[in-house]
Amino acid sequence: MSDSMDRSQRTATRISVRLTPALANKLQRQITARRTTESVLVREALEGYFEQQPESCYDAFVRLGLAGSAKGLPDDLSTNKKHFKGFGK
Repeated sequence: MSDSMDRSQRTATRISVRLTPALANKLQRQITARRTTESVLVREALEGYFEQQPESCYDAFVRLGLAGSAKGLPDDLSTNKKHFKGFGK
């Protein structure tokens, strides 16, 4: 391993992806133009893709510390039928 690799690169998961010939050609042109590696280019593309994805309501609640924030309530509040007695009346 290269000394220039940081810890996250040494412990990263390796994947295998099949590309169409057209996509493989585009990738190779970018690698050559930018003088980088497939790994760097694909990581950057995936990071950019995931940054554009909208955050779900659940993820926002977790990030804000709101998920599971009701204190002093039973752990099985949403699953135990005894807690539903009279609900909706």
